[in-house]
Amino acid sequence: MTAHDWELQISEGQLARLTAEMDEAHRATLPAMRTGALDLGEEIRARRGDEPRDAGRRRFLLGAGGAALALTLAACSSSKSTSQPASSGSASMPAPDPASGTYTGDLRVVALATALENQAVGAYQAALDAAKAGKLGTVPPAVATFVTTAMAQHADHAKAWNAVLTGAGKPAITNVPLTNQAGTVAALGKAASVGDVAKLALQLEDQAAQTYLFATYNVTSPAGIATAATIAPVEAMHAAILTYVLGQYPVPDDFLPVDKAASPTLLTV
Repeated sequence: MTAHDWELQISEGQLARLTAEMDEAHRATLPAMRTGALDLGEEIRARRGDEPRDAGRRRFLLGAGGAALALTLAACSSSKSTSQPASSGSASMPAPDPASGTYTGDLRVVALATALENQAVGAYQAALDAAKAGKLGTVPPAVATFVTTAMAQHADHAKAWNAVLTGAGKPAITNVPLTNQAGTVAALGKAASVGDVAKLALQLEDQAAQTYLFATYNVTSPAGIATAATIAPVEAMHAAILTYVLGQYPVPDDFLPVDKAASPTLLTV
């Protein structure tokens, strides 16, 4: 499909309304997200790198919270498809290695989340730049508004996660230290229409939403679970809207899968 024969598959009015609802949901979650991030930072500092004594109880809570989150996200699931996105680098979901890299334990999952948020910000910014350069053909104003809004929300999420990292004495992640970043950038560079960009963005949004679900099963902190659970539905809304843009109808699963989730092994730091 060329840049000139792609058409928005819903009306601009519909997309504008969905974007407004998405932004409203995001703003409603901001206080809880920030509180959860602060609590997580305090827990990590208090723990001083040691596994908490009540780890078994927290793992139980983690499982219960993860199941509830899966049910919530399933309602926003974009598709039952299990195909792997081109930008995904995860074939399995190992728990984060507590003794590898700059970021260890729960902080490794936090670092992964930050990197994914930065990746999404960069992808949407690249799309806006390509649109301004005329590489994507005519871009409906409602699409540009969605992209700008989603990008700002990812930036908010990255800021919250970086606050946890710096609060724990670790460096903030301001780039995209992921092994799949080069492939993502290359794919974006080849995009010739808004539809091409939407497909790539959908892959990233599915990956982010499922990674947050994965995180609820692979962190030891209740505050970490709460923060991931607060952000994940917003990411799922991004994905659902993109499926409408592409002319698909979001088909809910009984539980959101994690086959597209990013593994902490994607991190290069």
